[in-house]
Amino acid sequence: MGMKPTVVILAAGMGSRYGGLKQVDPVGPSGETIMDYSVYDALRAGFGRIVFVIRRDFDEIFRTTIGARYARAVEVAYAYQSLDDLPEGMSVPAERTKPWGTAHAIRAAREVVDTPFAAINADDFYGRDAFQQLASFLNTTAAGDAAKPRFAMVGYRLDQTLSGHGSVARGICDVGPDGLLVSVTEMTQLVRVPGGVENRDDPERPVALTGAERVSMNLWGFTPALFDALECRFPAWLVAHADNPKAEWYIPFVVDEMIHDGAAEVTMLPTESAWFGVTYREDKPRVVEAVRQLVAAGEYPEKLW
Repeated sequence: MGMKPTVVILAAGMGSRYGGLKQVDPVGPSGETIMDYSVYDALRAGFGRIVFVIRRDFDEIFRTTIGARYARAVEVAYAYQSLDDLPEGMSVPAERTKPWGTAHAIRAAREVVDTPFAAINADDFYGRDAFQQLASFLNTTAAGDAAKPRFAMVGYRLDQTLSGHGSVARGICDVGPDGLLVSVTEMTQLVRVPGGVENRDDPERPVALTGAERVSMNLWGFTPALFDALECRFPAWLVAHADNPKAEWYIPFVVDEMIHDGAAEVTMLPTESAWFGVTYREDKPRVVEAVRQLVAAGEYPEKLW
């Protein structure tokens, strides 16, 4: 058995969508945050190290209020996402103020991660089963000798990831008979309708879905081979999007590209775990209630840390 896998938690965008540090918003009976449950689930699944990707400007407050909480139980390290962390010879366009997206955030961890790793959003609740499946994959399949890198994505049922308070964006997965991901299609205006789900990206031509489709919630399993791929692919993306100050380099985009290029194999791990997150402020009571029910069912202790 080699090194235990790492969890890379993407926390640099803290609170931008929702007004405030939503990752530190309590949802559990003893003031636990969504992130507390992710770290707890990761540790009991066998992950051995936590790496937070954060912004330098909230380094100190993050370390003292959040990182310190976990440091007693597990090794904690930090990586910093910054706008000017670019490949050699590239510079930040004058009008660019927004971070470069989730692929860039994961790339920020390249100096501090040398084991197979999971990459997760700081503000999403993924569930125990999801972490167990990923740990098992990272310890066996991903670590095996293969001609090309083997990655994994945990797939949730679309209808278990919707909000009652507005549309959501999700990556809809096309999976082959061998369980490998064929492609991920981003749909950005998904809403529940009687009998299913609709994507209203084009309101004139809504796309009907059943709700049973598997979607990516940005819960990935990677090996360090990903960092080389990101390094190779980032310059071309920067050049292609140089004139769009709001373009973001998303990790599903990179994974999709690698699948199409034959540069990686990605296994879809289906989970029946319920996903929940706070996309809209109004989602919070539902999350609090869902956590309460899991605690009542004995899935989590009354107090985590």
